[in-house]
Amino acid sequence: MCSFLASNSLQMVLFKKATDLCNHLEIQRKQGKKYGLVPTMGALHKGHISLMNNSKQVDDLSVSSIFVNPTQFNDAADFEKYPVTMEKDIALLEAADCDVLFVPSIAEMYPRGTRMAYHYDLGYFETILEGQYRPGHFQGVCEAVHRLLEIVKPDNLYIGQKDYQQCMVIKKLIKLIGMEELINLYISPTVREAGGLAMSSRNMRLNENERIKARAVYLALQSIKDQIHKGELGTIKNKAVHGLIEKGFRVDYVEIADAADLQIIEKWDGKQKLVALAAVHLNQVRLIDNIFLNPVSEVSDVFKV
Repeated sequence: MCSFLASNSLQMVLFKKATDLCNHLEIQRKQGKKYGLVPTMGALHKGHISLMNNSKQVDDLSVSSIFVNPTQFNDAADFEKYPVTMEKDIALLEAADCDVLFVPSIAEMYPRGTRMAYHYDLGYFETILEGQYRPGHFQGVCEAVHRLLEIVKPDNLYIGQKDYQQCMVIKKLIKLIGMEELINLYISPTVREAGGLAMSSRNMRLNENERIKARAVYLALQSIKDQIHKGELGTIKNKAVHGLIEKGFRVDYVEIADAADLQIIEKWDGKQKLVALAAVHLNQVRLIDNIFLNPVSEVSDVFKV
């Protein structure tokens, strides 16, 4: 099933069935077209659109997907509350000149059911940070992204830095499924609201006062960057954690890690490229963010497959 949606002077084609999408993309491939994929869970914002803009600069055909993936939610309530804004999302993608949109059902993505068909050997990534606090989350991410990559077979894949550990996981996934020679992975810097809050679909669940309060997460990471020094880092991290707790956040973690492999750094040699990462709860909403602590020439350099 597909439908054509007006997009300025062009048309965006919307598919709900994987076989129809594959057939369409195979025709484009035979015409020599290269295409990029921007996978999303909907509730789109400027961060998502920046990824589409990047694809439009590089690819002959830009594909996006909207699929709220149930297998990556380790909290059923979080899945139920995830914002769904399909009409708005379609309008935003049309305005960004997206060429193809894939909106599959759960049954289409998981024709054999949502019980995991594979176990992905993610190693260390499942024991720290998001892996520790959201057990099973990255297996679900990999399941959905693997399926999308098999369907779309993109030349280029576009994701955002805000989900830093997920970027690392997807980089590893591409290698695990043997597609590292076929797909270029592009990571784009986090897009922020006024005051520094990282744009996120979950921000829609924040009221105006909470949205202002949530800026404290970015400011805490900035304070780490301002104070970073060679040697022991525990005091800096603890100060950031206590500051967030005092402001009313429930803190899962504030950590400093090697930007290249996410190994937690307790003592810095002054040379390693570092990233500071945080995950906190503000009332019923969980927020994550990260920033580089020393210069990185290009975000994608860290994630080259």
